[in-house]
Amino acid sequence: MAYERSITAFKEAYKVIPGGVDSPVRAFNGVEGTPPFIEYGKGGYLYDIDGNRYIDYVQSWGPLIFGHCDKEIEDAVIEAAKKGLSFGAPTTIETQLAEEIVSLFEGIDKVRFVSSGTEAVMSAIRLARGFTGKDNIVKFTGCYHGHSDSLLVQAGSGLATFGAPSSPGVPADLTKHTLLATYNDITSVEKCFEDSKEGIACIVIEPIAGNMGLVPADESFLEALRNVCDAHGALLIFDEVMSGFRASLKGAQGITSVKPDMVTLGKVIGGGMPVGAFGARKEIMAHLSPEGPVYQAGTLSGNPVAMAAGFASLKKLKKNPAIYVELGNKAKKLMDGFKKAANAADLPLVTDVRGSMFGFFFSSKPVKNFNDALENDTKMFAKFHKGMLDRGIYLACSSYETGFVSTATTDEMIEETIKTAYEVMANIGKQA
Repeated sequence: MAYERSITAFKEAYKVIPGGVDSPVRAFNGVEGTPPFIEYGKGGYLYDIDGNRYIDYVQSWGPLIFGHCDKEIEDAVIEAAKKGLSFGAPTTIETQLAEEIVSLFEGIDKVRFVSSGTEAVMSAIRLARGFTGKDNIVKFTGCYHGHSDSLLVQAGSGLATFGAPSSPGVPADLTKHTLLATYNDITSVEKCFEDSKEGIACIVIEPIAGNMGLVPADESFLEALRNVCDAHGALLIFDEVMSGFRASLKGAQGITSVKPDMVTLGKVIGGGMPVGAFGARKEIMAHLSPEGPVYQAGTLSGNPVAMAAGFASLKKLKKNPAIYVELGNKAKKLMDGFKKAANAADLPLVTDVRGSMFGFFFSSKPVKNFNDALENDTKMFAKFHKGMLDRGIYLACSSYETGFVSTATTDEMIEETIKTAYEVMANIGKQA
């Protein structure tokens, strides 16, 4: 494929945008080549400014569960935009979308809309601290919860450690209240509680981690987290910004029997527009301003265009929940094909699927946490990514990201992708 126009566009962007991109993962730093600059999407395809067409397995990093330019969602956005982009005042569409979410998630009585997943988790943690009167929180190495200061924390040594900032500009005084534990390791969590003499406000976790690759939490681990929180008066927060309405109609809660105290959502509930939300039972949400003392606000929160897109998307999902069986079968077929292609080329590969989410690592052992994920062969992934991209397959440009299928991803697209994977992996195998 030719990328001349994209290469030129990247150079021009680099002059006026840090790194040439507005989100670091788009820069292709973890893979080979230059990011294609996209002109438009349609259904399951992306088209770049050089005229190349790609089968899209990123789907804007998750929200486009019906693919690009879905007519019903597009129509809802256009009609909303005709009435005004934002009012900074209440609208009925906010209530309608909130009712849809509350009806699906057990334990959620009320939700508050924000404009991003980062805002949702940041606000949920503030509310948890306000509700419990405690400052410390527990997060897991490898789980990404947005770029708010207290959550940008790197791993330390030992089973659990107080966090140190993983980005310049983040004060250590903020991250000292963030304790790090190891995903799928309850002993590390228990040590966090032992080390925090003043108590812990909450545990925040991706029940289906999507930011170290796709790494689901074990059911027994989630059950143990629930028990630890109950024993210590801490809240359990499920960050379902990525897995909400992706893993199932009820997100991870459609798969696990464990019920959190709070949930954060995003992606699909915006139907492609910027949106996030956090929710809990009413006695927790009652602490949120203007009912309670915990302050949170946003001028564009619940803006009518994003609400219209999300409402249209959720209505379509509730109308036909069998979609998730179809999506799960597609994702499984794709990963089974990748696995067979890797075996044929004598390459190590482990795969996983949760609903319409899929992930794979060039590794010979199961991936249960971030340390396991770090052992995957990133150089092999980079070669695979470039080989697939050059043949019209658009995958996430990092071995630590999750892939997605949509209802617009056809069986023919998946078969073409698997055929291409055989070719690319065979070439990599010959070079190894």
